[in-house]
Parts: sequence; C-alpha cells; structure tokens
Amino acid sequence: MSFDTVSLEEINEGRHKAIAASIRTISLEELKALGERLFPFVDHPWRDKFFGFLTENAGATFHHASAQDGVQFIYCPAKDKGMWFKPGVGMGPMQPKGRGILKQIVEGR
Repeated sequence: MSFDTVSLEEINEGRHKAIAASIRTISLEELKALGERLFPFVDHPWRDKFFGFLTENAGATFHHASAQDGVQFIYCPAKDKGMWFKPGVGMGPMQPKGRGILKQIVEGR
C-alpha cells in the first residue's frame, strides 16, 4: 500500500479497532514486570513516573492494549490517566482524546 493513499482517519480507525480487540485488564504484577522490561536502567526518565503511578494507584484497575503498529497503551480509568509506548522507540502520556477513546472502550465492555 502506498503511503500517499492512506488517510489519517483510516490509520486512526485501524488503531481504534486494534485497541478494542486487544484491550484487557492487566495486574499490578504484570505492569511491574512490563516496567522492568521498558525501563531496565534506574536513571531512565520515565522509570520513576511509571512505578510512582503504579504505587499511587495500587488498588486501581489498569488496562493494557496494543495497536497494529506496535504502539501499546496502559490506561487507569479511576484516575483517567494513561501512557503510550512503542518499545525501543518512544513513550509519553496519553492525551485527552486518546484517554476518551480508551474510556469508551473500557466502559463499553
């Protein structure tokens, strides 16, 4: 497929479908193990934020989803916070629109 024929809407629609198909509840233990793989070095700038968020919300429910392009998402509905990451490429906080999509998917289950 040529990139000049792909629209942003099609990419977003595909990602939305992949997230809806893959979203699942993830345990705190699984998240900690994931964090160790994502941030193996103590000085990684996201390590403290990631594990701090888990500690602050230890009793909350977390959800994990993957998109078809390798981007993964972690979402905590109780705090309406989440992060995205693509291992070895980048990561960041989820923006309001993305959190809204995940919230709709989680509530629709």
